[in-house]
Amino acid sequence: MAYRPDQPLIVQSDRSLLLETGGPAAEACRDALAPFCELLKSPEHVHTYRITPISVWNAASSGLTAADMVATLERFSRFDLPKNVLKDVVELHGRFGRLRLERAPAGEIGMRLEADDALLLEEVASNPLTKAFVQRGPEGRLTVYEEHRGEIKQALVRIGWPVEDRAGYVDGGPLVVALRDRTAGDGAEGDRAFGLRDYQHEAVRAFWRDGSALGGNGVIVLPCGAGKTVVGMGVMARVGRKTLVLTTNQTAVTQWRRELLEKTLLGEDQIGEYTGATKEVRAVTIATYQILTHRKSKTEPFTHFDLFQRNDWGLVIYDEVHTLPAPVFRVTAAIQATRRLGLTATLLREDGREDDVFSLIGPKRYDVPWKVLERRGFIAEAACTEVRVPMPKPTRERYVLADRRGKFRLASENPAKLDVLTSLLRRHAGERVLVIGQYLDQLHRASRRIGAPLVEGSTPADERRRLYDDFRSGVLPVLVVSKVGNFAVDLPEASVLVQLSGTFGSRQEEAQRLGRVLRPKADGRGARFYTLVSRETSEEGFAQHRQLFLTEQGYAYDIVGAPASDDAPPEGEIEVA
Repeated sequence: MAYRPDQPLIVQSDRSLLLETGGPAAEACRDALAPFCELLKSPEHVHTYRITPISVWNAASSGLTAADMVATLERFSRFDLPKNVLKDVVELHGRFGRLRLERAPAGEIGMRLEADDALLLEEVASNPLTKAFVQRGPEGRLTVYEEHRGEIKQALVRIGWPVEDRAGYVDGGPLVVALRDRTAGDGAEGDRAFGLRDYQHEAVRAFWRDGSALGGNGVIVLPCGAGKTVVGMGVMARVGRKTLVLTTNQTAVTQWRRELLEKTLLGEDQIGEYTGATKEVRAVTIATYQILTHRKSKTEPFTHFDLFQRNDWGLVIYDEVHTLPAPVFRVTAAIQATRRLGLTATLLREDGREDDVFSLIGPKRYDVPWKVLERRGFIAEAACTEVRVPMPKPTRERYVLADRRGKFRLASENPAKLDVLTSLLRRHAGERVLVIGQYLDQLHRASRRIGAPLVEGSTPADERRRLYDDFRSGVLPVLVVSKVGNFAVDLPEASVLVQLSGTFGSRQEEAQRLGRVLRPKADGRGARFYTLVSRETSEEGFAQHRQLFLTEQGYAYDIVGAPASDDAPPEGEIEVA
């Protein structure tokens, strides 16, 4: 058995991988594993990964070969690779595209499910999960009707046979989307007109795939602040069809509209908003997930699902696709003949439905490591710090008697965190600081303590817009935001974020919140991300899980302690150790 002690990776027969982080090759190994492995946990010295079917199929869709994956494992492995892992990687990769959905010849209805292996087709026709969505025809042919196009793709992923959808798309209504020239103020066709950065251009190209039936669907993964909206507009210019944009909230709708008007030659009359307040259906329509999932009661149909059929769409863009609600998955299964683009900073879903994103929106088409963009100056250099905050004795007494959920709430709302917050604000005086948290009571106390306004879900749109504008201009140096700040808040001037509390162990939320401060700063300063965690509580375990995704991206958390609250100096004088 070969033994190479200088290599950092241990590959185990259960498809788990252990990466020791201290050696000189660890960083290169981490970057090479990320495209085809899923990070499970990342304590200080050993990170644990897993090879999964979805991780391999996403890599395969982006052009990574089985030989590329095996070569990475062989390059960094300390021991000989387990033979079953090599076989699993090759076989999983080989399953991608063995089944094909093709448009049926003229005169036939629907699509054909095809494969070079007749027994594979027989397996699909007989499997309880798939047989309801196919019809047997002469000579063993299998037909899939249009209404089952999404459902058969979901079912095939679940039985381990991802299908390559080559059936093509409806054109949709034509729409010229010319990107505004940065210098001349005019437009031109194609995604280079606006001067897209090279990685944005590559993302558009990877989605479009020369206009073939193999392109036109899938997910682009880019860090917050790296210009996902610009990529979306580049795709719109390439597709040249009426577009429905779905996003997270009213603030995101407003920002998409502003970006479209600033960076394209689309006019005001071509862009509509479809929200709780406004129902405009135009050539480009921007809607919220909330309005699409509205219904009067749990037994009644969704009121606004007809939006998907109302304007001859040629493209649907799913912003923050990792937050896609379950009902929107269902309607997406029915519109597989429309081109679909997902935009996100992370494919992680806390509900485990990554396979539905893969089958219904499409595979990951493009990804770039956060640290790569940081090194090139496209996102700000970030330092992450976890501050361990002791509990005051009365809170600790309540904590030990509480149930699991009560313990987490008490730890999250630890009143000593406000002392640390005031210290951090003093340390970063003169910078633009966002304070964010999970619980409104805590945020209201923080707002009163530091004398900064709070933006929450009930804040009127006009007031919210005014506060954001004041923060951007510097009139307001500190702003407190609730979970509405997780997504689509365009505040590029923010350089410091203090997280008082979060949603249990949500990795996607941690990534989104760091993303709020990753826009490059005019003066070149880096970003600081503080997360306040109650010491010796369940919040520590949740915090470690939250940090998993960012650790995979190369961010390290410096863990520091705050003084015990019973021994703390007077209010406002506490210092982070």
